[in-house]
Amino acid sequence: MIYPIVVYGDPVLRQRGKDITPGTDVSQLVADMFETMHAAQGIGLAAPQIGKSLRLFVADGTTLHQDDDENEPGMDTFKKVFINPEMLEESGQPWVFEEGCLSIPNIRENISRRPRIRIRYYDEHWNLHEEEFDGMKARIIQHEYDHIEGRLFIDYLSPLKRRMLKGKLNDISRGQVSTEYRILAPLRK
Repeated sequence: MIYPIVVYGDPVLRQRGKDITPGTDVSQLVADMFETMHAAQGIGLAAPQIGKSLRLFVADGTTLHQDDDENEPGMDTFKKVFINPEMLEESGQPWVFEEGCLSIPNIRENISRRPRIRIRYYDEHWNLHEEEFDGMKARIIQHEYDHIEGRLFIDYLSPLKRRMLKGKLNDISRGQVSTEYRILAPLRK
């Protein structure tokens, strides 16, 4: 099932997601999230982006390696489910990269993040993992992890830059934005 993407202004995007009880069958939700993400041509999707305040996100960087001659090792197999994740460490010299978000369509900004992370999470079969990721894999995970913490990538922008985007963000919250996917805008009349 393809869900509409919840966009900027919806309170669910600002809530810290709730832990999922270990052992809960999330297989249909995970399948729906991957289907929704792929339909919107995304590389990551967090449960709050489909209106569910849960600590769950999916990531799929496998499409990135096809577009990049200097592809990052391991991206061709980077497709994962993160349930109840806990960020343990972020390290390295911060690097700037342009990010966008399905919940903030048509806005892309340079965001600084650390290049290496260590994270503990459950997969869709409730196997516990503690892994390190770097580069684009780390960035995708950090972006989606922010969603389950109630943060958006625009929170990393300067106050001036956020003020400059205010009109566009208000338009998004009213549904006055063009997307290739269905959206759920909180202030749409």
